This record gives sequence, structure tokens and C-alpha cells, in this order.
Amino acid sequence: MKKVLVTGATGFIGNYVVQELLKRKCAVIATASSAEKAAQCYWYNEVAFITFNFNDFDKNINYFQFFQEPDVLIHLAWEGLPNYKAGFHLTKNLPLQKDFLHNIIQHGLKDITVTGTCFEYGMKEGCLSEDMPCEPANAYAIAKNELRIALEKFTAEYNCSFKWVRLFYMYGKGQSPKSLISQLDKAIEEGDAIFNMSGGEQVRDFLPVEKVAAYIISIAMQKKVTGIINCCSGKPVTVKEFVLEYLRERNKSIRLNLGYYPYADYEAMRFWGDNKKLNSIFNK
Repeated sequence: MKKVLVTGATGFIGNYVVQELLKRKCAVIATASSAEKAAQCYWYNEVAFITFNFNDFDKNINYFQFFQEPDVLIHLAWEGLPNYKAGFHLTKNLPLQKDFLHNIIQHGLKDITVTGTCFEYGMKEGCLSEDMPCEPANAYAIAKNELRIALEKFTAEYNCSFKWVRLFYMYGKGQSPKSLISQLDKAIEEGDAIFNMSGGEQVRDFLPVEKVAAYIISIAMQKKVTGIINCCSGKPVTVKEFVLEYLRERNKSIRLNLGYYPYADYEAMRFWGDNKKLNSIFNK
């Protein structure tokens, strides 16, 4: 039975990753900054939970031993999202994450999977593949890309298997109340006649969070395919069509007030992921 450490375990994705790991009969070590929040998760009594706040990082501690010498680390923790433009991603999050991950790799970790972001590609349009150069255009993406570069060096130096999972768009229960689907569900629940949204013509790549979690674990539990791996559907869809399909599947109806919000200036208008590398893990 593999012993898997999950950072950011109480977060949106982390909660689903822990659930899926338990289904796969893994021994789970979960960590997050709030023990109180963790105690509210149904999986709390089925894992070894260790409270850890990155702000308390101490270079003199052996974090590989601190976290019970895991076989695999699935690193999801990152503070301050979805505030993508904030400078603290570079000035605070990046150095803390680099120091922590270097420490745990240096002291013996041999297998690490870390989540990145499709924003690392920058403002590119079309189908985005892992071999494209990175041109991140917001602080969050720049910090993530810098962390990846540092980890490539650390893992090579200490002979540690490294997978970098670039996340695209996801949705599901527990997502931020500011997210598109959370706002849509709230509008329906409250009986609103209309739903305010952008023009909806931007093209994106969506996956339900349950599938994202399953993909992350499948990537983490193998060593055949390493490096950067897009976690995506490979299917471009406009946001408008995605919303309409979401409503159809749930037999719900609400009038869309298209164009109420402007398009975001930190992401390209039309892009989706190439999932051939992901599929190669499943021999597709």
C-alpha cells in the first residue's frame, strides 16, 4: 500500500483527491493549515492529518520525516486564489514553496506530482500542447512556472520522479462561490429570472472536478509519463454552450444575460488543451 501525502487537502481539488485516494486503498497523509476545517471533512478519521502552515516553514526541520516519509507527494497547496494578478504569488508563495519542496526532496522524497496552470502558456490561442514555450502573463502563472523550473532542477539532482500537472478549467460542488457554475447554481436556487455573465464566446476546456482528481492520482501513481502533463478534456467549447449544456443536463432553465461582464484580460479568448500525453498514461 502506497503512502501518499496530499498538501492543500481541504481545498476544492484536495478534498476530491483525498476521497479518490481512499477509494484506491492508499494510505493517506493529509495536510492543510486548518485542523478545524479538516475535521469537517468526512475523510478526516480515515487519514493521518498533520496541520502545517507554509508561513511556519523552518529550514531546520526534516519535512520528509515530519510527514512520515511518504512514497508519493501530491502537492496542491497554493494560497490566494483566484486573485491571479497579486504580487504575493511571487514575493511570498513562490519562495516558501521552493524552500519546502526542496527540503522534502533533499531529505528523501522520490516521487512528486505538483499542479500547475494552463495560464503558464500565456495569451496563446488554439490547442495548447506541453512542448510549447511558456509565456505567463500574470503573477500567479509566472510564479507557478518559476516553481516548475526550480523543481526540474531539484528532482534531477536528487533522482526524484517529477510530474507537473497543468490544470485547465474545472467545476463541481465545493468550488469558490465566485466561480461561474457556483454563481449559476446560486441564481437557480434563489429563483432568479436571469443570470448575468460574460458574452460567453470565449473557448475553454472544462472537466468535472471528480475527473480532475482521478487524473491527478493516475498521473501521480505512475512513472512512465513524466514532466509537464496537461490535465484537460481536449475538447474546445464556448462558455455559453457549456452553460447551456449544464442547464440541459440538470433540466434547469434561466435566461442568460450575455455581455453583462467584460471578458477577463488575463487569459486568451480561445484556447484548450492537447490531451494526447495524458491519454498515453491510459494507453489511449
